[in-house]
Amino acid sequence: MDEITLRDCLKVLFRQKWVVVASIIAVTAAAALWLWMRTPVYQAQVKMLVSSQKIQGALTQSEIVKSTPVLSRALKAIGIRPLDYEKQFASPLRAYLVGWRASLTNNEIGKKAINDEQKQDLLFRLALKDIGDRIKVKAVRDTSLFTVSYSDYDPYSAASIANIISRSYVIFDLEQQLSELQIKYGEKNPAVIQLRDSIDKMERGLNGKMLPNTEAIGPASVKIMEQAVPPLEPSGLAKPLALALAFLASILLGLILAFIFDYTDQTFKSPQEVEAFLGVSFLGSVPKMARPEAYYKLAEQVYFEMKDKKVKTLLVASAMPKEGVSTVISHLAKLMAAKPGCKVLAIDANLRRPALHHLFKVPNSAGLVDILEDRSSFDKTVVHMSDKVSVLTAGKPDLNPVTLLESHKMAELLKNVSEKYDVVLIDGANLRETKDTLNLVSHAQGVLIVIDEGKTRKQAVRFEFEPMTDRKVVIGAILNNRTFVIPKAIYERL
Repeated sequence: MDEITLRDCLKVLFRQKWVVVASIIAVTAAAALWLWMRTPVYQAQVKMLVSSQKIQGALTQSEIVKSTPVLSRALKAIGIRPLDYEKQFASPLRAYLVGWRASLTNNEIGKKAINDEQKQDLLFRLALKDIGDRIKVKAVRDTSLFTVSYSDYDPYSAASIANIISRSYVIFDLEQQLSELQIKYGEKNPAVIQLRDSIDKMERGLNGKMLPNTEAIGPASVKIMEQAVPPLEPSGLAKPLALALAFLASILLGLILAFIFDYTDQTFKSPQEVEAFLGVSFLGSVPKMARPEAYYKLAEQVYFEMKDKKVKTLLVASAMPKEGVSTVISHLAKLMAAKPGCKVLAIDANLRRPALHHLFKVPNSAGLVDILEDRSSFDKTVVHMSDKVSVLTAGKPDLNPVTLLESHKMAELLKNVSEKYDVVLIDGANLRETKDTLNLVSHAQGVLIVIDEGKTRKQAVRFEFEPMTDRKVVIGAILNNRTFVIPKAIYERL
């Protein structure tokens, strides 16, 4: 396995930079919207003590605090709030959503065939559930203490309701004691009378206001050790910190997605992938929006490979359409012809979509098909661009191109021109749309594969070129429209 370098990682990041940017924008914007829409919630806390005779687990305490007798008494003291209570504290958009949701609930209640008393009972039970959802009971580790927390949009309401709930719990505990003593000693017992007075006093204190500590503690086996006070700050992370964490998370998500997208991208992105996946030599690349001089090194390498493998007639083809085969041929022909004693002929064998006549700026009135259909000779049809560069355009076929390209006349033509020219470059149609080029393979001496970087899938190239690699010499492959994603200033320092 090849070692992964910093340069490889940077290539992935720069290649998938829009994935990273989109992730950062999407996550940060979503977090900002959520923070803007989130209504601040304040959490007030009461600290309570369970006597040693009545020590119970945190789960048991939670169930008792949230029980219907405790919360019903607290709710009667608080009063039923409107379903859109949050609206007065919320942002405009959140307020609209709260109002809309409240109106839906009211409509559903209105559709039910119930009287006013039943409607009030339903609203009471909804309010009871809402209070229960806002309560948290938590044991203080290794002590007999536990806390009762209540969350509300208003800090003063949070403290007031937390105190009411805790006192309602104390009253509930006192009522349990009272019931036991009444059964045991009767109504006139001093202890019973004292407990009843304590319950009355606690019930008068169910207004959420602060009580003297002695009154708050009371005679119950569950005692209020610390009353709730209005919190100074909303619970949860501060908005700037939450936004900063969301921004960092968006960067991490973007990096992960960038590597996932790059890994799952099955197109060719580097020379190493070309050689490893196709098992052929990489001869060079052409940058995207390349100037003519960008083809110099490529022409040198292709020319060297042709001489080394004794190939004079070279079929240049691609797996997919619009991969720049004709453009590559036109530049290679001109640059190879610049070598001493080298004459080059470019043949347009893409009879369905000819393009060389456009690139060389010559007419396509007569060409290869006229020779193959015996309407003209090579000498009358070929166009000499200079003493060393000639082009044979495609012409306009009357017969099936497949029949023409696999004919013995095509083989005879290539044999004859290879004696006159040092290099013959054949422009073949892409293999995906037509099999014309496969019929032409048997007449050429070698094949050059053109691959469009970031466009052509690896499996498609291997599938299309596999039939010809068994029959002909593939001198190599080139990457067209190559992109160098890492900026030069950074690349040179790695």
